[in-house]
Amino acid sequence: MHCLSPKMVCETKIVADEHSIPGSEKDSIIVSASQMWTSSSSSPNSLEENLKKDTVSIREFELTDHEDVRRIFYDGIMERIPNTAFRGLKQQTKTQIIYTFITMMCFVVTKSVALTCCAPVLLMGARYYFSKKVIHSFLDCALHTDMSDIEQYYMKPAGSCFWVAVLEGKVVGIVGAQGNEEDNTVELRRMSVDLRYRGKGIAKALGRKVLEFAMLNNYSAIVLGTTAVKLAAHKLYESLGFQHMGVTEEYTLPGMSHSFLERMFFQLRYHRYRLQLREE
Repeated sequence: MHCLSPKMVCETKIVADEHSIPGSEKDSIIVSASQMWTSSSSSPNSLEENLKKDTVSIREFELTDHEDVRRIFYDGIMERIPNTAFRGLKQQTKTQIIYTFITMMCFVVTKSVALTCCAPVLLMGARYYFSKKVIHSFLDCALHTDMSDIEQYYMKPAGSCFWVAVLEGKVVGIVGAQGNEEDNTVELRRMSVDLRYRGKGIAKALGRKVLEFAMLNNYSAIVLGTTAVKLAAHKLYESLGFQHMGVTEEYTLPGMSHSFLERMFFQLRYHRYRLQLREE
């Protein structure tokens, strides 16, 4: 099996504040609004401890981060298995019709209500099985290409970079930016946040770091691709300033076998987004 360098699939929370871009500091620091308020009884030491505990910093990838980065990426992609298998079906009208027809034919052939009721369960089980199978193949490709050597793919090439988010001394989020000299764009890739640390503005900081990087390196636009099935994810991309540029139905992930059963029980829609920073 030949594994091409897979496209970035990001399903993460990004929130923009009127498309503002932070300053040019190397490490972005986010302090929640709640940290700016203290009661008159709060001691300086208590405030300092709270600030240190809740502060998220973004820094460039280091070799010692490699295992944490791979873990966060792996866990984030594994979350897509149930989303693709079950939530994704809501967006696939053609597949819904096929499954309904199969269920009806089960009753026509067997005349059994019990067997007919089992048909949807079996169909959903098949969707979960093939979703797990394909996504594992995708992970295998990713973990043997860019995620196997982040230094080589992101840190050494000019116009590319990779960052980690650090909270309480732990790596809790990742994001990459891969430049394309041909059209002067940079692709936002591999964004993911540790499930245990979501809701703290970490993805927001990571997204802003890519915006800052693109501006400082005079890129004309930022692009990204996603197979996210949650509507909220797409709204968040748009809130950051990205425009939806189109969708590819029945998108093929690296590692897919294209078998009949795989096509029957695993479908993806690939959405393309673009944030234009300046006109060429």
